[in-house]
Amino acid sequence: MAVKFNDYYETLGVARTATQDELKKAFRKLARKYHPDVAKDKKAAEEKFKAINEAYEVLSDPEKRQKFDELGAHWREGGPPPSGYGGFSRRGGVAGDEEGAFEFGGTGFSDFFETYFSGRREGFGASRHRAGGHHAGVAQRGQDVEADILVSLEEALHGSLRQVTLRRPAERGEAERTNTYQVRIPAGVREGQRIRLGGQGEPGFGGAPAGDLYLRVRLARHPDFSVQEADLHYDLELAPWEAVLGVQATIPALDGTTSLRVPPGTTSGSQLRMRGLGLPREGGGRGDLYATVRVQIPTTISDDERALWEQLAAKSSFNPRSAP
Repeated sequence: MAVKFNDYYETLGVARTATQDELKKAFRKLARKYHPDVAKDKKAAEEKFKAINEAYEVLSDPEKRQKFDELGAHWREGGPPPSGYGGFSRRGGVAGDEEGAFEFGGTGFSDFFETYFSGRREGFGASRHRAGGHHAGVAQRGQDVEADILVSLEEALHGSLRQVTLRRPAERGEAERTNTYQVRIPAGVREGQRIRLGGQGEPGFGGAPAGDLYLRVRLARHPDFSVQEADLHYDLELAPWEAVLGVQATIPALDGTTSLRVPPGTTSGSQLRMRGLGLPREGGGRGDLYATVRVQIPTTISDDERALWEQLAAKSSFNPRSAP
């Protein structure tokens, strides 16, 4: 089955010349709109949220973006890139080689992403018996199969149970097989961690056991937070007067909204720490949520506002360029 091209620029609604800042703004706007926790139609929003994540995962990485642009040029010329372009896929061999292909469902990633951007290592899922890599009468353990699975930060916090399907191609006159698994995603799962389903890989030969199925965790990008180990980081945008006078700010957290006291005289770049509002730590407990202050300056002001700023400038003794 041919791989369908996904136009990631179209998914994010940006031009092909979009800057990284424009990509980030587009992602955040769409991710907030379609986040399953806030959308009314949760099922449709979840699929849209996954597609937005996939698009931003590729376009926010300069190397992946260049590769995507090259792939897009091939498709616009009338067809997919030649066999072997882009490395190894989850489908059991070189991208573009459909023989012995595996297909997954419920992982959160499209066939297009898995084929060209998953970063799969050589060897996983290769069809050994098709390649002539075994000898009659010699017992050989089946090879492992690996795929990426997109995990939201909410799932990483609380854990979840996900349904994943694996479609195995028909071989040697046998019918195609589809297996469905209930995959438990543990709370505190990390980026790159692999979830093992023992004995669910390729069958062994000569009575040897089957290989394993590994699902490699990719944490979904969040519109509000970035992740460092078990800690979450949030950009807290303040008006100049809020930074000077202080404010009680309401900010998002994975558990819901929370209130944060910003002390008077807080400077841009300061970090305010909220203990225990991050992701689960390996040894127990939770990481922290850090709010990094970003003081925002209004770019347009009314005549009345200008008069007030000028009045403040005339009365204030503050000079940021004076010697300490």
